[in-house]
Amino acid sequence: MMKWLVTAVLFCAGQMAAAQAVDVRVDISEQRMIVKRWGETVASWPVSTARRGKVTPTGTYAPQVMRKRHYSSLYNNAPMPWSIFYSGNYAIHGTNAISKLGRPASAGCVRLHPDNAQRLYGWVQNAGMRNTRIRVVH
Repeated sequence: MMKWLVTAVLFCAGQMAAAQAVDVRVDISEQRMIVKRWGETVASWPVSTARRGKVTPTGTYAPQVMRKRHYSSLYNNAPMPWSIFYSGNYAIHGTNAISKLGRPASAGCVRLHPDNAQRLYGWVQNAGMRNTRIRVVH
């Protein structure tokens, strides 16, 4: 009986930790990001991923570095507010090219409206980078 109870408690604790994770899914073909917190969808936002001739890498990632204010070292100091770097120089970040959201326009990063980038940044910061998963799919 005691062994069963300990197993049940550990299972529930693991489920609670997983339920607090942030799950980010970027769909390149749809140019859309879906964000789940605690297993529930909390956001569906248009994004811009790589334009023709550029690549947004697909795969499953964890955030590596977060920066509230970042400027691109590769593209003329372009502002990248609320950056969440997930694969080398690739990041999810805010953009001032809001009119291009919903279609491919970036050099490879995942661009968001700055308000949405700030919201996502806060969720990831609260959950912790270890408890966040970023999936980029076609």
